[in-house]
Amino acid sequence: MEKLQVLVVDDSAFMRKMISDLLNEHPRLTVQATARNGKEAIEKTMALKPDVITLDVEMPEMNGLEALKAIMNEMPTPVVMLSSLTDAGAKETIEALQIGAVDFIQKPSGSISLDLHKVRELLHEKVIAAATTQVKRLAKPSKLPKPSKPPSSLPQQEPAGRKPGLRMSFSHLVAIGTSTGGPRALQQLLTGIPENFPAPILIVQHMPPKFTQSLAQRLNAVCRITVVEAEEGMPLSAGMAYIAPGGWHMGVREKGDNRYTIRLNKDSPRSGHRPSVDALYESLLPLRQLTLHAVLLTGMGSDGARGMKALLDAGAATTIAESEETSVIYGMPRSAVELNAATCVLPLHDIASKLVRITQ
Repeated sequence: MEKLQVLVVDDSAFMRKMISDLLNEHPRLTVQATARNGKEAIEKTMALKPDVITLDVEMPEMNGLEALKAIMNEMPTPVVMLSSLTDAGAKETIEALQIGAVDFIQKPSGSISLDLHKVRELLHEKVIAAATTQVKRLAKPSKLPKPSKPPSSLPQQEPAGRKPGLRMSFSHLVAIGTSTGGPRALQQLLTGIPENFPAPILIVQHMPPKFTQSLAQRLNAVCRITVVEAEEGMPLSAGMAYIAPGGWHMGVREKGDNRYTIRLNKDSPRSGHRPSVDALYESLLPLRQLTLHAVLLTGMGSDGARGMKALLDAGAATTIAESEETSVIYGMPRSAVELNAATCVLPLHDIASKLVRITQ
């Protein structure tokens, strides 16, 4: 089997060597070249046409975001970002994923890390998966406003004059699960949801802490509905989307009198994930008073497929799997289709309008 050619981009010579050594350990991968900054990355991408690029976010002369935009415009290539654990690193990584990066790897402890070996398997998995994606079919995103300061309480999460207040009475509930390619898919789906949407939307995106907060901020800045990172005990409201915080499973607790709140827990990971889509879907099974709608978007693996089948068997009204034609990685939706868990398979651009119709 022909090896996948990888371009490694990092301003640190130490990190370039470490990442190259880790990638070269895998029989399917070989490092074709390295670059020290975004400018070199663009030049070598055009000259060498690598199968995959690993791209550092923070670099001198031209940073990772600037390089990514140029690469996606000139020669769309699968990119896996290397991100720091800082708040700034999380925000820039979310922006990179929405610009067109396929996935990201956390640097365990900063730009010069002696323990990057801890993520060897994850690095191999994500680089190989990225090589299977078809980034050329991804539409160029519109320019997004910068996210506002993270909210400290629920009322502050609703920009004045733009988004509706809390609406605690509802009869429908939507639950969405996604992984690789999810931030961009969520942006496209949620920007199609109107401010008067008559149901809460619960979202599990496979992502670590800090990154889910940045994702919620960025989506809230561009959506007509309010998007927040979920907190324990937060009341559910129609016209709001709740993203499970990294490191926590999310579910729903019925409080009586048709009132519902967020429930978070630190139970063991499911299929390697916490938050888990299966855990979210299964938490909805007792909610007999609500009309339930489940959606599985792009992602590696099979998380959510069994939970979706359980919801369907229990009487969920709608179970939607994203189609292969628009999925960055057709793993999670495919698993749902193969389990006969999806009542319909739709391209991403049709899912928002479908949800609006079925919840009216």
